[in-house]
Amino acid sequence: MSTPLPHDKIIPFKDSGKTKKEQVADMFDRIASRYDLMNRFLSARIDVRWRKKAIKLLKKDNPQQLLDVATGTADMALMAYALLKPAQITGIDISEGMLELGRKKIEKEGLTEHIRLQMGDAETIKFTDNTFDAVMVAFGVRNFENLEKGLSEIKRVLKPGGRLIVLEFSKPRRKAVKSLYNLYMGIVAPQVARWFRQNKEAYEYLNESANAFPDRQLFTDILKKVGYSDTEFQPLTLGICCIYSGKKAY
Repeated sequence: MSTPLPHDKIIPFKDSGKTKKEQVADMFDRIASRYDLMNRFLSARIDVRWRKKAIKLLKKDNPQQLLDVATGTADMALMAYALLKPAQITGIDISEGMLELGRKKIEKEGLTEHIRLQMGDAETIKFTDNTFDAVMVAFGVRNFENLEKGLSEIKRVLKPGGRLIVLEFSKPRRKAVKSLYNLYMGIVAPQVARWFRQNKEAYEYLNESANAFPDRQLFTDILKKVGYSDTEFQPLTLGICCIYSGKKAY
């Protein structure tokens, strides 16, 4: 049985009676229309480099059936197709608002035969065991209602030897960088979100969930606990983000 972690209790709307999963879906439905613009603006497009670096870790595995969990507006799915050319990418997300925008982007690129998006939850993935050659999650695991359960479910649908790649914010270790990061995430990002008429609570939640997330060695320890092997992490851009990797044993 998966153990709830302190991080799992961080929610977007403190006065809501809904579950974390329901709140996260509502939150992303609300901000979907400007989500891509805000990502590029707040990260100065650094997130594009992070995504490419993470996807390229799968290149040597040559996955043909690829699952993108928390696909959102399909940024990772589209980039993965461009870099890896798999036979099929399936993207799942709990926000229909994000998926709707993702489908439009896929259709615009003429990739509807290669990239399929559907409503789906990391904790109850509607595919049989050993379906996918690889799974990727970009900035989504911190939104899981039960982190261990979600990671276990991902492992279930991975084929033996298949790789999981996770891209997620982490806490910088250098004091000066950490202070700037905290200032930016705690004050600047929510204010910018308000200027963009976005949901300020969503970006405050981003900061709170990122700070509570069990990053670096703590996350690889969780991967090992739920049964992944060959786990590792790689800090990016002064440690404000990490790429994590783990494999399902043969």
